Amino acid sequence: MKISILAPDKKIFTGEATAITLPSVNGSFTALENHAPIVSLLDKGQILVQTSENGEKQAFDIQGGFVEISDNSVTACIEVQ
Repeated sequence: MKISILAPDKKIFTGEATAITLPSVNGSFTALENHAPIVSLLDKGQILVQTSENGEKQAFDIQGGFVEISDNSVTACIEVQ
């Protein structure tokens, strides 16, 4: 699935991933391939992007934001420190 993590002044991450874990205001959740469409507010925490089948992950600390997931595309607009 295609992942885009954007801050107001720069792209934090763009690329393909097998999973993404996000800190929603209602609790953390993980999105996989073919996830149902969703728009959610993000809370302070950490986004984890699994970039390969062997479990390789990248972590990004955030202060908040929102995410839209649709058609195997994840776009997160975030605030960073």
